[in-house]
Amino acid sequence: MAFRKWVAASAVAMLLASGASAAWAETKAPAIVAAAPESVGFSAEGLKKLDAHMQGLVDKGHLPGVTTMLVRHGKVVNFQVHGKKGFDGPPMTKDTVFRIYSQTKPVTGVAMMILFEEGKWTLDDPVSKFIPEFANLRVLKGVNADGSFDTVPAERPPTMRELMSHSAGFAYGLTPDNPLDKAYADKVLGARSRADFVKAIAEIPLVDQPGKRWKYSIAVDIQGLIVEKLTGLSLGDFMKSRIFDPLKMKDTGFWLPAEKADRLASLYVWSPKVNKLVPADGYMVLDITKPPAMASGGGGLVSTNADYARFAQMLLNGGELEGARILKPETVTLMRTNALSDAIMTSSEPPFNTARGRGFGLDFAIVLDSAKAGPQGEGTYSWGGAAGTWFWIDPKNDLFFLGMIHILNKAGDPAIKDIDDDSAKLVYDALIDPKK
Repeated sequence: MAFRKWVAASAVAMLLASGASAAWAETKAPAIVAAAPESVGFSAEGLKKLDAHMQGLVDKGHLPGVTTMLVRHGKVVNFQVHGKKGFDGPPMTKDTVFRIYSQTKPVTGVAMMILFEEGKWTLDDPVSKFIPEFANLRVLKGVNADGSFDTVPAERPPTMRELMSHSAGFAYGLTPDNPLDKAYADKVLGARSRADFVKAIAEIPLVDQPGKRWKYSIAVDIQGLIVEKLTGLSLGDFMKSRIFDPLKMKDTGFWLPAEKADRLASLYVWSPKVNKLVPADGYMVLDITKPPAMASGGGGLVSTNADYARFAQMLLNGGELEGARILKPETVTLMRTNALSDAIMTSSEPPFNTARGRGFGLDFAIVLDSAKAGPQGEGTYSWGGAAGTWFWIDPKNDLFFLGMIHILNKAGDPAIKDIDDDSAKLVYDALIDPKK
């Protein structure tokens, strides 16, 4: 999961040794149940090292709190909470709510693929078929002395496949020292309406010709708009009716009702000025006290570890959970199949190429070669969020892992910047009998 180091930027209700919660009591045959680690090939002692690592980060003040979950063969073998919701707050709980930021992207991808199965779009469709304003995009050639962009016409409109694999040529605004990203930060991320959002993107040049470069981008927010155009529903309403309600994800959405506000983890940011965590504010802290005027398909959801686990298990099951079919198995397979062009895969530009053993599918990063990208099994797909949430789904080993913290700019603290990679090593070290 090293790719997340440079990107600036839930399944079980309360199941553990203590037993099932009321949320699961009405389910006759739960898809996920608690089990002893050894029953599915894990060492209990090995998983204690995972717990000790997370608790150590809390004890040393690197984190106020963290929650993690490990599930194999549909069985919860580790679901732990450590620390507090905030440094001066109440204890962390299994139903603590987090802003999951870019971990929203796979959910938006699933929403898109529901419409794909309904024949509403194809991977080779130009994005301009759904957003006509993108019909005549231009590509950056250079920056003029006056700061204006020198551009050339795009050779063709980007396709939906490229949009969903961050290879369409759009940018994001997360690294404002780059002229294009600065333009996104100034004009796109602050857009107050869908029309202004689309207009701003159309006016800023692409970073390269479509299909030539992987660039983390605003692409999934664009996907969210396409979902709304194709359905006539808000993105939040579509996700609720087609994903969250069927999967019983009762704590996931684009805003947090007042009666749940006390369950929200405090959000911090690593400040290089004072060399410590401080309470977060600023443009990356969306108002979640009411439904948004424009839901961010790229980063607007709040969720819990338990809720997101339901989403992950659905994907690991091939698109179904407890009788609720969200996607066909072949559609899930398509999402976790590399979609990047040969030009990208043979390049030396990070983070996705053949040399690194990683590719990118439809809104997921993918392990293509465990020897190069390890330690997860080949075919593992994943993503994470700007505030430190992370997950991976490993179909080869029939497992998934979820971790949630609430720290922006965690890369500033060496102790937590690799928390995703550190957790992966500890998990696979504890998998002593993969054939079980």
